[in-house]
Parts: sequence; C-alpha cells; structure tokens
Amino acid sequence: MEAFVEAPPCRCCLRLVVGMMVVMLLLLGGWCREATGLVKVPPDLKIPAVFVIGDSVMDTGNNNDLVSLAKCNYLPYGKDFKGGVATGRCSNGKVPSDIIVEELGIKELLPPYKDRNLKTQDLLTGVNFASAAAGYDPLTSQLARATPMTDQVKWFKDHRKKIKGIVGDEQTKFIMDNSVVVVVAGSDDIANTYYGARVRQLQYNVSAYTDLMVNGASDIVKGLYEVGSRRIGVFGAPPIGCLPSQRALGGGIQRKCAENENVAAKLFNSKLRKRLEQLEQSLPNSTVRYVDIYNPLLDVIVNYKKYGFKVPNRGCCGTGIIEAAFLCNRYTPTCPDVQNYVFWDTFHPTEATYRKLIPPILQKYVDDYARGIR
Repeated sequence: MEAFVEAPPCRCCLRLVVGMMVVMLLLLGGWCREATGLVKVPPDLKIPAVFVIGDSVMDTGNNNDLVSLAKCNYLPYGKDFKGGVATGRCSNGKVPSDIIVEELGIKELLPPYKDRNLKTQDLLTGVNFASAAAGYDPLTSQLARATPMTDQVKWFKDHRKKIKGIVGDEQTKFIMDNSVVVVVAGSDDIANTYYGARVRQLQYNVSAYTDLMVNGASDIVKGLYEVGSRRIGVFGAPPIGCLPSQRALGGGIQRKCAENENVAAKLFNSKLRKRLEQLEQSLPNSTVRYVDIYNPLLDVIVNYKKYGFKVPNRGCCGTGIIEAAFLCNRYTPTCPDVQNYVFWDTFHPTEATYRKLIPPILQKYVDDYARGIR
C-alpha cells in the first residue's frame, strides 16, 4: 500500500484521462453551458467551440494594448456591458462574437485571445482573434496599426498547439473538425482604405480593388483550413454607405446612404460568394459558407420602426454624425435611450441591433448543417 501511495503519477496516463473526460463532455454537448440561447441546435449537431477572425465589429479586446487609435477600451463604450466596463468592444454592450456563443449555448462571452486570464475552458470552447480596423487588404491593417488578418490566423495556429497540449491529438482534431470559425472583415477596406484615405484609388478601380479583397479573404479561408478548421462562415460586407459616418462623408446635405460604398460592398459580396463556393469544392471535407449581412442590416435601417427603433441614421454617441473610436469618449454625451438607436457610434451598431440580426442568421446556418448540407 505504501508503495502505491508513493509511486509517481504517470503523466501520460493523466493526460489520457483528462483528454477522455474532455471529449466526453464535448460529445455530450460541451462543457457545462454558461448560456442558454434562442437558437435551436439539434442534439446530434456538435459545436464544441467558436473562433473568430475579423475587425472591430467582432473584436472583444485584442487591440487594448496596441499603439493604435482603433480601440474602444474607454467609456462610453461598454456603458451597458455587465458592470459598465469598457472592455474593448466597439459598442454599448455585447458584440456579435459574444452573441454567437451565447445563442449557441456555449458560453456567455467570447474572450479575446490576448486576455492574460484565459482559463482552460476558454481555450477549448473558443477565443476571439479579431482586431479592430483589420481588413483583407494588408494596407488597411497597416494604416490603422491593427493586427493583420494573416497574423490572426497565425495566432489561431498557436492556439491549436495549446489545445493539443491540454487534450492531445485526437480530441484536438474533434474540436477543430466540429467548431465554427467566423470571419468578419471588409468594411474598413472599403470605408477607410479605399474611400477614406483614397490611397488605393491611385492603383485600383472598384472592380480591381474588390478582387484584391476577395483574394485576401480566400487566403484567410485557406489558412484556416490548413490550421485544421472545417466549418468556416464568412460574413459579407454590410451596407457600408448607410453607416452614419459614410452618410456624412458621401451622402450629401440630406445624409442619404452613400451610393459608391454600397455599390462596392455589393460587388465584393457577389464575388466573395462565388469564391467561397469554389473553395468549398476544392477543400476536402469542408463547409465554407457565405453569410449575408448586407440585406438583413439594410432591412433594419430602412424598416427600423418594424424592429422597434426610432433613429436609423445617427449614432447614439455625441451628435451621431462623426463620432467613432477616439471621437466617442468619456467627454462625449450619449443619447437618453440607446434602445431607440440602430447605431451606437457612427460605424458600429448597438447591442440591440445585433440581437435583432444575429439569432435569425445563426438559426438559418445551423439548420443548414443539421440537414447535412456540406
């Protein structure tokens, strides 16, 4: 008995036992769920984790320590977040990254990859690699000093090694095969790099520039596949010309939706959809989906009363015409009732808007998976 008590533990055995426990939890539907979502996920559809690559719409704090103006870790950002804390999310509360994992019942929030306090459960159930102001065009990230999309994929590759160190090869493959990776970018390319700074207009017309963007998106999807991802959802560009900031810049005195930006967004989306279909055919055992956000958000903006909003063309922060990022700060007044507004600042929707948009989109693609569409 003494010999048994004093025998050193078998590290390989311990890792095997831990790995088996982890995969059993995942197969049963995941870790103890921290959130109960509205999206109905069939019991035979396993989604153990969600990972995100993208820009400020999805970033939950990766830019906080960067020397960049593209960050939101100060009030009034986060004023309606739990505890009224500015975490780096570019909205008044939660952002789509959080709502996706919440609605899927995985956990309440999707933490940033750069969070120094990540727990084992977070590593296994998903983290967020998005960086505010990143884009498919490498110049977009460079101008804003954001983390390039290609570097975000490298982060994901490093993260996979961490998962492997916890649960081993077999369980890591299960997580990678069944998790969902969401990619969101393109708005900063069109709004800031092409029509804002106008740097690329010297080199490309709109058609050529959207080709550059699609090639960048294609490279990201291929990179994710090489890391091991098999379920990838890529959001198209939103109706960029209808963002309050773009109305101010290109919508004339009446601040109508800026036509050029919307034309570019639709052109990019049509090309992106076709490219993703091609990638799904060429990447074995992959599910690569184009996710339409243009039409759902445009419907909210145009038919705002139907969704319970009162103000569709201005942000809640400041005048609602120019304030975004550092122009929306602790000295900037905010609207009396954010629930009336489609947009929080002049570039990012409110949490209320995201909650109108994300669940129906998620349900549609969950139903696709459940029907075995691959």
